[in-house]
Amino acid sequence: MNEFKLGTYIRKRREELGISQEELCEGFCSVPNLSRIENNQQDPSRSLTKNLLERLGLPRDKFTAFWGQKDITVGALMREINNDVVRHRRAPEEERPKVREQIREKLAELEEITAPDDKIAQQFLLAQKALLGESSGPYSFEKKLAIQMEAIRLTCPGFDPEDFRRGHYSENEALLINQIATTYSAAGQKSRAIDIDRQLLWYIEKYFKELAGYAGTFCLVAHNFAIYLGAEKRYAEAIEIAEKGRKTCIYYGDYQFLPGFLAVQAECSFFLGREEQSKELYLQAYYLYKAFEDRCNRDIMRQEMQERLGIEFA
Repeated sequence: MNEFKLGTYIRKRREELGISQEELCEGFCSVPNLSRIENNQQDPSRSLTKNLLERLGLPRDKFTAFWGQKDITVGALMREINNDVVRHRRAPEEERPKVREQIREKLAELEEITAPDDKIAQQFLLAQKALLGESSGPYSFEKKLAIQMEAIRLTCPGFDPEDFRRGHYSENEALLINQIATTYSAAGQKSRAIDIDRQLLWYIEKYFKELAGYAGTFCLVAHNFAIYLGAEKRYAEAIEIAEKGRKTCIYYGDYQFLPGFLAVQAECSFFLGREEQSKELYLQAYYLYKAFEDRCNRDIMRQEMQERLGIEFA
């Protein structure tokens, strides 16, 4: 019987894709370390395993047996923080300070158990710091972008937002690049955000389809991309991307961004003069947000329908 080895698996996949050791391990570990891993002389940590496999476009779930208890604890804490960030985004304004404080407490716990040389966890901490801002309020555009660029360059030293398609990225790095696009958009630089998300969506479609998180990552980026296009009055393009995202949600059974895609299509259809189509899409988005108990977006749909289409709710 052939004994399965993680290092052999990584080496074979890397060679199949024609990726050099330098390209695969850039920002994560040294070439000698990767060589020892590929020759089964060294077991990588949970975070290193995860990111190497994601850069190779491979699922990581089957490799949990290689991880120690500390690796599992760090991974669980990072997932909790990510879930809390989503909860914070959806929460009503009056509930957000409480959720934000919970996130800060978990980040402090993660920072306490993270080794200084663990670039992946350090990158995660920086990315969340940029999103949360200071206790007195959000960071300025310049400071937030500087923190995010510092974070991405921990593991991708040569990252250039104007052209990064030749690199190799993990799921967490892709999410961080998406955050950088969001920062540009919030500062009014929609064209830069559109260019970044166009490149990122291309990369995700090309390399992430075998990953368990493909649908969620694709839909997050496609949702933001469609919103930026709509804000620039590129309505037909926005509808096209939103439709692609809608179909991805349904195909993979991942519905988190489904009402958002419908909302983008509803708004863009309205501005293109397609009022009946817009009305149908708005209603679908409204009732999905209601079913998801997303009061913030539900109320936005209600207001837009009332102002644009004269639809009143009892």
